[in-house]
Amino acid sequence: MSLYPSLEDMKVDTMVRAQMSHHQAPPSFNAHRAPSGPNALAQVYPALGEYMGLELSSDVIALNMPEYQMQVAPAGGGISNVIAPISSQSPSLIKATVTGAIRQVVLCKDREGECGLRLHSVNNGVFVCYVAAGSPAALAGLRFGDQVLEINNVPLAGLSMDQCHVILKKSPNNGIVMAVRDRPFERTITLHKDSLGHVGFHFKDGKIVGLVKDSSAARNGVLTDHQILEINTINVVGMKDKEISRVIDDSPSVVNITKRTKSQAARRNKIAFIRYDKLIVKDKNPATKENEKRKRTPTDSPNQQDNTKRGETRTKIN
Repeated sequence: MSLYPSLEDMKVDTMVRAQMSHHQAPPSFNAHRAPSGPNALAQVYPALGEYMGLELSSDVIALNMPEYQMQVAPAGGGISNVIAPISSQSPSLIKATVTGAIRQVVLCKDREGECGLRLHSVNNGVFVCYVAAGSPAALAGLRFGDQVLEINNVPLAGLSMDQCHVILKKSPNNGIVMAVRDRPFERTITLHKDSLGHVGFHFKDGKIVGLVKDSSAARNGVLTDHQILEINTINVVGMKDKEISRVIDDSPSVVNITKRTKSQAARRNKIAFIRYDKLIVKDKNPATKENEKRKRTPTDSPNQQDNTKRGETRTKIN
């Protein structure tokens, strides 16, 4: 089964495969006998290549349209059996893809004895929350959102942030071995710019708030209320909206966006809160509702209140 990084890649690949299969297996045609029967007009041209030179073979596509030729992303980057006839021209496609697999990372410390990363404990797991640019952690390939499972064969499950930092400080300057799971809470979506250079979504404070109809973002299933983390492997966490827009504008026609999805725990808490609220409303007795109405409604009628107010004003005027 073939996999595609975007919907546009799947459509182009389907079209090219259909053209190639039609060109490789043309219908039989006899040049000495004139065709007869109801399908005579359909057998005049046995293949598309013999009609005004309209041919979409693999050689013609590679010669005239190299960006549309079918290319399979190499499996070394964590993607297997992925066909990207359009997105293959993006140099950050393989690096931006979230695999969720576990890899081994070996890093060292700089002159100041630091690795250039900061860890944070979430739900009994330890995650990378900051990576300094040009630091040993960045050169080793650590990314924002990576889950650190072990440091020098010491499991980090259940440890606090301070305990993990103490382990890093006590580690030697060279040969710090980590077991890292690739960004378990994130996913990457590949988008394509239109003729105006837009990908088709609106964002505010780094959060996707709206989609443009019939755009690449809408076609590829971009969801709102998700936080943008990376654009073509460039971390945009903490950037202003103008800076994020500048990164998108400077990107090539293929834009790989890494975003953070909502956790299942947050959804469960929200559902539980709604159910709890409904239970509170249902548990209210009619007697309590009547008591609340009596407390809210005044004892005097509106006419009496108006008369008292008028009397007060008259006494003040006199």
